[in-house]
Amino acid sequence: MLTLFATCPKGLEYLLRDELRALGADDAREALAGVHFSGTLELAYRACLWSRLASRVLLRLAEFDAADADALYAGVQAIDWSQHLAPDGTFAVDAVGGASALKHTQYIALRTKDAIVDQFRERTGERPNVEVDQPSIRLNVRLHRERATVSLDLSGTPLHRRGWRQGQGDAPLKENLACAMLLRAGWPAIHAAGGALVDPMCGAGTLLIEGALIAADVAPGLRRAYFGFLGWRGHDDGVWQAVIAEARARAEQGLCALGSVFYGYDHDPNVLNEAKRNAQAAGVAGFVQLARQSAEHLHRPVGCDVPGLVICNPPYGERLGERERLAGLYRAFGDRLRADFTGWHAAVIVSDDELGHALGLRADKRYVLYNGALECRLLTFDLVAESAPRERTARPLSEGAQAVANRIGKSHKHLRKRLVRKGISCYRIYDADIPEYAAAIDVYTAIGRDVSTAQVEPFPQTWLHVQEYAPPADIPEQVARDRLRDLVHAAGVALEVPRERIAVKTRYKAKGGSKYGRFDQRNEFLVVEEGGLKLRVNLFDYLDTGLFLDHRPARARIRESARDKRFLNLFCYTATASVHAAAGGARTTTSVDLSATYLEWATRNFALNGIAGARHQLVQADVLEWLRHDRGEYDLVFVDPPTFSNSKRADDFDVQRDHAELLALCGERLAPEGLIVFSNNSRRFALDATSLQTFDVRDITPSTIPFDFARNARIHRCYELRHRGHGSAFS
Repeated sequence: MLTLFATCPKGLEYLLRDELRALGADDAREALAGVHFSGTLELAYRACLWSRLASRVLLRLAEFDAADADALYAGVQAIDWSQHLAPDGTFAVDAVGGASALKHTQYIALRTKDAIVDQFRERTGERPNVEVDQPSIRLNVRLHRERATVSLDLSGTPLHRRGWRQGQGDAPLKENLACAMLLRAGWPAIHAAGGALVDPMCGAGTLLIEGALIAADVAPGLRRAYFGFLGWRGHDDGVWQAVIAEARARAEQGLCALGSVFYGYDHDPNVLNEAKRNAQAAGVAGFVQLARQSAEHLHRPVGCDVPGLVICNPPYGERLGERERLAGLYRAFGDRLRADFTGWHAAVIVSDDELGHALGLRADKRYVLYNGALECRLLTFDLVAESAPRERTARPLSEGAQAVANRIGKSHKHLRKRLVRKGISCYRIYDADIPEYAAAIDVYTAIGRDVSTAQVEPFPQTWLHVQEYAPPADIPEQVARDRLRDLVHAAGVALEVPRERIAVKTRYKAKGGSKYGRFDQRNEFLVVEEGGLKLRVNLFDYLDTGLFLDHRPARARIRESARDKRFLNLFCYTATASVHAAAGGARTTTSVDLSATYLEWATRNFALNGIAGARHQLVQADVLEWLRHDRGEYDLVFVDPPTFSNSKRADDFDVQRDHAELLALCGERLAPEGLIVFSNNSRRFALDATSLQTFDVRDITPSTIPFDFARNARIHRCYELRHRGHGSAFS
């Protein structure tokens, strides 16, 4: 009996367990993101061929202690690799997890590869080669609590790659997630009763194609040309051919009995062409009817008298200004379901409860599913006759969310007069004030949208930017997600900001620890004001917005000190400090950064304020290297480096390690009476006073922390440096 593990996206574990039990894995038991089971080689083949939900099927080869690299190497060498791989074969290694002394997955994979290659070289004088795409065998090495599990990846490539996809739309749905939606919605039973399948926003046709394959009893892997076991020495081709022959016979019989009960609609003719190509490649084109039609005009297909299933993956609406339009789409779609699909079933996957609420339908069940890294809800409905749509009232606040809303409201009331008096329109309103709801919330009052180099489309609106802090390790991930969702809801209610104007930066667990989730690529910018200057911000595309709110006092002081000064801005980012210096009458400004993206952004900031000409230079360069070669002299230097930087175009930078050299180079360019303002946001930073004895140094951090950041006095550290004996003026 083989020891096996089938991986799957989170949220599919119980469905996958039931699927594997139906295939003959009587002992299948769910785990996080997968299912453990055991069985014969034939069962393993069946799982690879027939699972509609699994991502990979892993055959465990060995498990051993691996506290360090030597233990890992020895454990891998203890496996007899001649049983699995020929000397002239190829292999690949995927590594996940880590141990206290083995934290980098690339290194784990490298040591595993070395152990295998060394064993072959010692025994035969030959060695297998590494092949990434389609190796003879693919191995999976998982380290958890200093235990290593080495498995053979029988699937080779992710099983959601069925082999039929020719093209895709803008937001493709993975095939195993599509199957999970269909199974949760009860599609097999609906089809057995004679019902049809309708996708009003079909995109490239994934739901329709997978629905047809389920209905026709076609194995999802039947069109795959490659599996990871085909080059494995333990492969039994006779057993595999028998499994394949049975699947082909079932597919032929099922397709002969299949009816043309699959209807797909989309407003985009190009994506419909992709759906047609995909349906042809999957062998179900004759059963799928596609037409151009918007969801707002959805109607029941002619001749569909038996209740069926309407299912779709609608757009999630994360683009600026798009969510308001999509709320209307959801409402119209809900109205069409109610008007023309009484007695039918429906299933819709949404990324946001507010858009789901806009449907105006009462969900019978809600399931948590993940579309990639994005947590979603699958809502299922029984469309019974209703005299009127369900009232679309606001979702009530939970007890915890109400506490957050109260806190935000109190802070806003406390800050309001001071913000108005000082003319501040972008500020921090909440900073983990309630420890269980750990995030920072910043308010951005936009005066318009940046539509060209120097033009602003006016639309004054308030927006929120929410950044989640990493939750403690003992807090379950789902609890942290629920708290963040409650916090976002509370902030919107307290500040009367709709969800479509709230940007949320969430963390997820990944290799190397907690990281921020994927960002959008919208290239849409708001324009805000600070001290009468116009600055562009982007709340969604990047981790930071383009404007560091905690540097507001520093920028104001630079402006006050800049008259007739030669100003140098290092690691300038979007050059907001340079804009302030120019507005303060700086003789010249020079802004240096390695990023072309941020320098283009800086150009827009200058243009928005009518600042132009040769006196204001933007330089794309590695700051340290540029300082080593520059021969200019500057009266006022602002240095705000990142904590770490590992750009491919420059040497690695570590502010703790490199700040002394950085400031020494700045000193070489500083005029005799000049001033350096040095800031950084490293929480553990310690200034190397011994290496900076040529400067008079003063810690001015308290005077540079804005009043709205008072809860977080460690948001940055700021110092002024002058050549010894020349006094201090920046305080």
